[in-house]
Amino acid sequence: MTIWTGALMLYLILDPVGNTPALLTLLKDTPLARRNWVIVRENLIALAVLLFFLFFGRPLLDFLGIKGPELEIAGGVVIFLISLRMMFPTRGGIMGEDEFAGEPFVVPLAVPLIAGPSAIAVVMLFTSARPDAIALPAAVVAVLCAWSASLATLLVGHQLARALGRRGVVATERLMGMVLCVIAVHIMLVGVEAYFGWRAAVTPADM
Repeated sequence: MTIWTGALMLYLILDPVGNTPALLTLLKDTPLARRNWVIVRENLIALAVLLFFLFFGRPLLDFLGIKGPELEIAGGVVIFLISLRMMFPTRGGIMGEDEFAGEPFVVPLAVPLIAGPSAIAVVMLFTSARPDAIALPAAVVAVLCAWSASLATLLVGHQLARALGRRGVVATERLMGMVLCVIAVHIMLVGVEAYFGWRAAVTPADM
C-alpha cells in the first residue's frame, strides 16, 4: 500500500459526496454565515479522532490481545457493510442515524458521519502487520490528504449537489460503494489468508 492508495481508500470511506445530502439536512437550521465554520470545526474533531486511533489504536488492540489478521477481517467486514449501505441505501442513511435537531456538535457529523467505524478501521489497518502496510509517517500523510480532500468536497457541498443533481449524487455514491466492496473483500481475504497461514501451507507438493 502506498500513501496515495491509502489516501484514496480513506477518501472513499469518508464518502464526502454521499455525506453531502446528510450534511445539508443537518445544517438546514444553521445560519449560512456559520455553516462553513461548523463544517471545518466538525472535520477537525473527526481528524483528531482518526489521528488518535492511528497513533494509539494499534497499541490498544495489542493490549487486548487482538492481532493483525483479526483486525483485517473485522475491518473488511465493517467496510463491506458500509459499501452495501452505499450501494443499497436505507431510509436512515449510510450510518442509520436519525436527524439531530439544532446545530450539530461532534455527534452525528464528526462522529459517526465522518469519523465512523469504517474510517477508524482503515486508519488502524494502515499500520497493521500486513506486508503492504505503510509506515506511521506515511500513514499520517495519507490521513491528512484524504481528510483535506474530504473537507474541500464538503465545503463545496451546495455547489456539488446542485451540479450533480439528486440522481448524480446517488449514482456517485453507489459507484464509490462498488469500489469499497472490492477493497473490503480484498482486505478480508488477506486477513483470512494470514490467519490460516495459506501462503505457508500451500506448497508445490500439495498441488
